[in-house]
Amino acid sequence: MPCHPARARELLSRGRAVVARQVPFVIRLKDRTLAASEVDGVHLRIDPGSKGTGLALMDQKPETGGQGGTFTVRRGLISVELRHRGEQIRLCMRQRAGYRHRRRSADRRYRAPRPDNRSRPAGWLPPSLRHRVDTTYAVAARLCRYAPVTEIHVESTAFDVHSMSAGRPLTDVEYQQGTLAGLEVRAYLHSRWKNACAYCGATGVPLNVEHLSPRSRGGSDRISNLVLACVPCNRAKGALPVQIFLADRPDRLARILRQARTPLNDAAAMNATRWRLMESLRTLGRPVHTWSGARTQWNRETAGLHKTHTVDALCVGGMEPERGDVIVRLPDRVLVVKATGRGSYARTTPDRFGFPRLRRARVKRHFGYSTGDLVRAVVPAGKWAGAWTGRVSVRATGRHSLTTPEGRIDVSYRSLRLVQRGDGYGYDFRLEGGWPSPSRKTG
Repeated sequence: MPCHPARARELLSRGRAVVARQVPFVIRLKDRTLAASEVDGVHLRIDPGSKGTGLALMDQKPETGGQGGTFTVRRGLISVELRHRGEQIRLCMRQRAGYRHRRRSADRRYRAPRPDNRSRPAGWLPPSLRHRVDTTYAVAARLCRYAPVTEIHVESTAFDVHSMSAGRPLTDVEYQQGTLAGLEVRAYLHSRWKNACAYCGATGVPLNVEHLSPRSRGGSDRISNLVLACVPCNRAKGALPVQIFLADRPDRLARILRQARTPLNDAAAMNATRWRLMESLRTLGRPVHTWSGARTQWNRETAGLHKTHTVDALCVGGMEPERGDVIVRLPDRVLVVKATGRGSYARTTPDRFGFPRLRRARVKRHFGYSTGDLVRAVVPAGKWAGAWTGRVSVRATGRHSLTTPEGRIDVSYRSLRLVQRGDGYGYDFRLEGGWPSPSRKTG
């Protein structure tokens, strides 16, 4: 069961427990087995997101009020904010595809392109989306292993991307028609921008279809991301975002951005992964309950809490404030888990054209340490004399780089002591915000 730090120190000082893991800090009792123990179960509540996911361990107990009525009290025990790296994976995949396209266009020896309509195995997801499912499942599985989780509650929300693209609610036959029903893209843009360049206002010149957010930076072909631009402006902008290209013309920039609606990447990612996430969580052997996002929002607003992933995770599920149900405790500190990956499989470092530039080491562990390991360094003398704890980046020479609050320092492997092996995640803490708890309990 999650316990107070003072209780953990007491168990460790008496020799009743040992440290099983440093981050997150987990202890294991030595004088009692699970079969011989009676512990209250906890609930795991998850608020999935495109760039981040909130997870919360909490207990929920019924209590009796002064009038004899029964209400439910929730206490947040542990909050975890998982930060995904799906966007980084998507950009790396796009970069690799660009390397291959460049080699083919230069008539270099390389494999032939595969067709876009090739068959996919059942349940296939792009790597950037599969990453969101796998990392959420991995953190949930760890929490189920560390704590007696009895139920899992997940927010499951479907986004109406067609309505979001149109910018208004749609009804009946409008769902059968796209945004450009009865129109042609170029004709629509000429009408919208009055046959003039969106950047300089030139008329009577050849106009090109231009992406506000460049394709090389993840921009889409949505109509709200397209404008008309003359040839000089198109060449001058290149692959720059429109915010940088028009930084010296804020009035024109504001006029252009008024037509650009919210990107649908995050909504599409959530729609594509929500059922895969449910299927993965059910393999943990706990009952999985799904709830709507509207229910989470209503619970949060009724409790008077601010919106974060971790607070939303605490608010997932059914609550009846009119009966007296209340959230009495928010964890002061949130464990931030950032997916960093385990390195690259590439054996070479490419140049900007995708051709090999440097050879990488064949092994990832040097002198007993791998990049990402949590270590403690004791430097006897010099500018960085003292004891330091942080993540290490290894080098084949044995002079490793250590990340500390004061910056990066170079330390010999002889001065290091392993605290915890790297697992593909970086750990940090942040404050929840210090909001007053709506508790009606004392102690």
